[in-house]
Amino acid sequence: MARLAMRVKEQKRAKMTAKHSAKRAELRKKCIDMTLSDEERDQARIAIQKLPKNSAKERQRNRCKLTGRARGYIGDFGLCRNEFRRLASYGHIPGVTKASW
Repeated sequence: MARLAMRVKEQKRAKMTAKHSAKRAELRKKCIDMTLSDEERDQARIAIQKLPKNSAKERQRNRCKLTGRARGYIGDFGLCRNEFRRLASYGHIPGVTKASW
């Protein structure tokens, strides 16, 4: 099980990403817009660098909803492979059964 601090840090990153996503997208468009002058594009780049590091979507990590495990994440269910297998074996995930032949 992942430490509580790691799970809290991921939640904080998600909030920060949501807060700054519009501003970051606007500045990113300005950075690559060739119709603007070089000075305006440079100012946009500097403004992006001044935003908090954790507000970038790339810094987020998918984690299991139950344990907080980062590796072996199955996105369709929001669970790590261990919890997915355990819940599927008990029949707690609708429509998922353990294969047997």
